[in-house]
Amino acid sequence: MIEFADVRVRLGERDVLRGVTASLGERRIGVVGANGSGKSTLARLINGLALPTSGAVTVLGLDTRRHAARIRRAVGFLFTDPDAQIVMPTVAEDVAFSLRRHRLPREEADRRVAEVLARYGLAGHADHPAHHLSGGQKQLLALCSVMVLEPEVIVMDEPTTLLDLRHSRQVAELLRELPQQVVVVTHDLPLLAGFDRVLVLDEGRVVADGTPEEAIGHYRKLMT
Repeated sequence: MIEFADVRVRLGERDVLRGVTASLGERRIGVVGANGSGKSTLARLINGLALPTSGAVTVLGLDTRRHAARIRRAVGFLFTDPDAQIVMPTVAEDVAFSLRRHRLPREEADRRVAEVLARYGLAGHADHPAHHLSGGQKQLLALCSVMVLEPEVIVMDEPTTLLDLRHSRQVAELLRELPQQVVVVTHDLPLLAGFDRVLVLDEGRVVADGTPEEAIGHYRKLMT
């Protein structure tokens, strides 16, 4: 469960979020809104990358102000640009880098890396330069680096923005298969088909909250 209790985030002279209260327990949750509406800030609150100016955010029963490190171990985060998450020369090394703090035996770490690469179709690229992958493959690599840690919650900030149609559809299929709770911030409205719940943000407030059909309908009206 992810809980927002009267959350306000102020940056400089502007309230990026204000009065956000919501309990998110569904398996697939989307967040939409215009640029500058506070979507990405909301996403970053979930794993403690951002902290509320007032109010509280709790994830899995833990307050993000007091337990940010524990929350980040339980919440995987995928940024819009996967290049921002690729830090090692090769694909396998980059996934293994995520496990460094676990101090696993080499054999166990290698097994987990090989398993997650095979699961997401990158086994044949294990020794390839990570930054030479296609955009879609880089997004899969970023997902592998998160999934190898076996998180309980995954947050994705506009995961299809830099992808072509084929790779966007691939991400949509993966979202349907992931067993974790997933929160997706996106402008890609078709990506949210079949989601359990969608929130609409406007000027830092949640202005609609319901099924994809209801929330996206409200969002389309808002944009016109």
